[in-house]
Amino acid sequence: MHLLRSPDELHAWRRGLRGPLALVPTMGALHAGHLAHPAAARAAGAGAVLVSVFVNPTQFDDPADLAAYPRAIEADAAACAASGVDAVFAPATGALYPPGVPAAAVDVPALTAAPELEDAHRPGHFAGVARVVTKLLGLCRPELATFGRKDLQQLRLVQAIATDLCLGVEIVEVPTLREPDGLALSSRNQRLDPRSRQAAAAISASLAAAHAAHAGGAGSGGEAAEALRAGLAAEPSLGVDYAEVRDAGTLRPPEPGGGRPLAALVAARVGGVRLIDNLLLGEALPAELARPA
Repeated sequence: MHLLRSPDELHAWRRGLRGPLALVPTMGALHAGHLAHPAAARAAGAGAVLVSVFVNPTQFDDPADLAAYPRAIEADAAACAASGVDAVFAPATGALYPPGVPAAAVDVPALTAAPELEDAHRPGHFAGVARVVTKLLGLCRPELATFGRKDLQQLRLVQAIATDLCLGVEIVEVPTLREPDGLALSSRNQRLDPRSRQAAAAISASLAAAHAAHAGGAGSGGEAAEALRAGLAAEPSLGVDYAEVRDAGTLRPPEPGGGRPLAALVAARVGGVRLIDNLLLGEALPAELARPA
């Protein structure tokens, strides 16, 4: 496996490839959820898989969060090698943000401002995401790129950018991987103490309750939203930023009469750690969220 530290090294490696390239963009601190992406990329037709590891400073609204974000490039590279990845691209910040170069902006207002989900609680976050993803796609020139469903707003943003800017890349959607008790895998989970870890499981349990309410309701999302919020309220140590049921495609509130797929989305803080999760309500319930009758 190749460890590429600069755009020049990346371009030299890229020129020698034959067949479709898949990019797996990450910020490192890789876990099993990230490491499911190379297999998903291969299944989608990739001949080679490139994982980028870059903690992007422009998508953090809190400097303390940026400073606390775990960094372990040696462990990440070893995990990628064990997962059959062909190369890891781990550039320095200056390689993606050269000093003295005026900053360009990429924006999709319908997804970065209108939904009032992550955008309302992390001002500027998606401007940074849009910018770095466009840079990485431009540098790597992949035919495919994988993005996880756990950050559904980010996924929809990237899909819109790739389509609207005619980037010629297929966005491969990777389902959320979960712990045995249902908690979505996240690099932030390692910062939870035992009590907070136990409380965090209420997030996925509440999503499962919303799924059940939607299956037995009228399909408008109202019953699901009530069940979601009631489940979260039952765990007093959770500080909920939002708990919403939205159109799964646009992330706007459901249209009257229903008919379109819906998603339940949550962001909550526990033990000083902010976690996000979501569930598509029209799909089968993940096995980790199923509860015995």
